[in-house]
Amino acid sequence: MTTHPAETVHHALREEPCDDAWWMPGPNGFAACALSPSAGTVAQARRFTRMTLQGWEFCAGVADDAATVVSELVTNALRYGSPDGDPDDICAAWLALTRQEATVLCAVSDAANSAPVVRPHDELAESGRGLRIVDLLSDSWGWTPPDRLGKTVWATVPRRT
Repeated sequence: MTTHPAETVHHALREEPCDDAWWMPGPNGFAACALSPSAGTVAQARRFTRMTLQGWEFCAGVADDAATVVSELVTNALRYGSPDGDPDDICAAWLALTRQEATVLCAVSDAANSAPVVRPHDELAESGRGLRIVDLLSDSWGWTPPDRLGKTVWATVPRRT
């Protein structure tokens, strides 16, 4: 489990996304999707993840796990990803998927300049479990050091044999 900053190469995803999600298909093992701050964005991200992993011939179970991880990362990016940290300011984000030997890397970039926070366990809380779910479904996860452009939160979901 990795829950500390780690360098990745997703700074190319820092461009402004369009209102409508677009995607770059990845038969070569990379796919990216611009995410708008709209109500259906999380569902679009899950669908994008499942379709991409199906095209890469990952089994349905891995696609489901990756879609759940993406759902949590995208939800956090839209909710907490504003540059000033205002949770009421819904912002856009980027999703990137990279096929690797034994895993798929799911990375979500947003404009926030603060690190993600794992909330303390609270059985009665109505929210705050997202990063715990990411931790359970991934081999490792972490984030790039936040800077003036934001950060990328990533997780690697293992390929089942």
